[in-house]
Amino acid sequence: MSLHAAASASSLSDPWARVRTAARRLSAWPAGPVSAQGAALALAAYLVLAANWPLWLQLARIDAGVRSALALHVLIACGTVAVLSLLAWPRVLKPLWWLVVLAAALSQHYMLAYGVVMDPGMAANMLHTDAREVADLLGPRMLMTVLAVLAPATWWLWRVRIAPVGLARQAARNAGMLLMAFGVAAATVAVASRDLAPLMRNHTQLRYLMNPLASLYSTTVAAVRAARPALAQGGALVPTSRGAALGPTHVAGAKPPLLVLVVGETARADHFGLMNGYARDTTPELARRQVLSWREVRSCGTSTLASVPCMFSPLGRRDFEARKQEHENLLDVAQAAGLAVLWLENQPGGCKGVCRRVPRAEAADGLPAELRQALCEGGECGDQALLHGLDERLAALPEAQRQRGVLLVMHQMGSHGPAYHKRSPAAAKRFLPECRTEVLADCSHDALVNAYDNTIVATDAFLAGAIDWLRGQSARYDTGLLYVSDHGESLGEYGLFLHGMPYAIAPDQQKHVPMVAWLGAGLERRQRLSDACLRAGLDAPLTHDHLYHTVLGLLDVRSPSYRRALDAMDGCRGVAPRSD
Repeated sequence: MSLHAAASASSLSDPWARVRTAARRLSAWPAGPVSAQGAALALAAYLVLAANWPLWLQLARIDAGVRSALALHVLIACGTVAVLSLLAWPRVLKPLWWLVVLAAALSQHYMLAYGVVMDPGMAANMLHTDAREVADLLGPRMLMTVLAVLAPATWWLWRVRIAPVGLARQAARNAGMLLMAFGVAAATVAVASRDLAPLMRNHTQLRYLMNPLASLYSTTVAAVRAARPALAQGGALVPTSRGAALGPTHVAGAKPPLLVLVVGETARADHFGLMNGYARDTTPELARRQVLSWREVRSCGTSTLASVPCMFSPLGRRDFEARKQEHENLLDVAQAAGLAVLWLENQPGGCKGVCRRVPRAEAADGLPAELRQALCEGGECGDQALLHGLDERLAALPEAQRQRGVLLVMHQMGSHGPAYHKRSPAAAKRFLPECRTEVLADCSHDALVNAYDNTIVATDAFLAGAIDWLRGQSARYDTGLLYVSDHGESLGEYGLFLHGMPYAIAPDQQKHVPMVAWLGAGLERRQRLSDACLRAGLDAPLTHDHLYHTVLGLLDVRSPSYRRALDAMDGCRGVAPRSD
């Protein structure tokens, strides 16, 4: 029997023989050194196939057609080759290429798990994510999906031998590879433009699913945007507080105002039972306190990083996004007018620079050991921690400023995901069973909504506690509370989870936010506000652009930056004040 026949007989008797033979051949490849350009082509082809499943799935959903899919394959390959060529330098080539693969693997995981896209806004959120937020996103599913892409590429990069060449020759080859990549990409666009142009125009999210190009591009843009305002004109602030002064209600003998401004986190308006039509009663405590609840409020952005600085700015969303420098904000104006200002923080990501020039404290600061143990499990405090020690915090503010009035800002943990189950104490879990994993797609929709709604119940209890504390301060202050969330949240609608989609294409669930106010009788009289008038206008369309001017109006702070038309309560001043 010939050797070939013997081998054939052996493969028939052992069906795994061919698999083992192929594995041995693969493990021995490449047998010799390869050029950096050849290696770049191989790695780019791998990433196109292994790290672009969100794009291919989206193309299948919208029935984009084979021609468009093939054209995008080629464009992603060309872009990836260009990136790898720019990094193809002796000694650093393999580590840099490995980092590109890691970025692609991580991006694909989050795009698959939460339906997000890697636009500059999402990249900025990732750059500002801290260890506690990262911990909520980690899990076995992430490890498996990342390793599925990273492990084969890591093995191959370890095995492959790059043929050594001089620096000048390497630069010339890199330049040649770049030109080739751009040429093929240009030819592809020219041939397939009739298919690609309408596809990319009608489905703009596709450009942010092209991996790893989208993540690398968006991260670069986010980093440049973050540095640009600070670098412009030496980082000087554009003044907004000039001319700020207290208005006529701040007369001798009058009680000073005390306004608590609560910045909510990730609360969507359609899950607030309070006057927003939600079938579940998620806000029973606020309803008992007869608060005002506006029904049609839209956010500045779809992430904390975008919304919080914007909502405290006098610029409005459009001008804020186009700004070249940082401006002073609402807190600067209130402080310049002579009021005491304090920011209380319970968000791991912080105030995003808004509170940089005013007194600031953490929710856990000063908590007794027994309260810290009860309220701050695992190092993360529940929002109830913000309410403890408020009398002492108030008394610690400068007396001269405190006698003119106080603006106290509380930044919630709120409904921060994806670990919603961590954001509500056991006593607030009215809806069970609840989702208890960070992989939200693994939960039933009912369990996911239960976990999220429990966070709204917890926020309801927290706001009620803040109102009750303010009532206790009414002998010394004219008190009020204003609550508004920074953005909303997707809970599986359209296959999306969490938030951070580009504003132009984000669903309303990520932009429609609750806004609630409670005004003590003293503040209503001081402001000459009509409760009946305010309640009649709760359907008025508002945005975060109104917050700056509404707060200045409530505190009676006069400023050149104040715009009466954007004060949500101005139309109800001077109408039959409350007499109780």
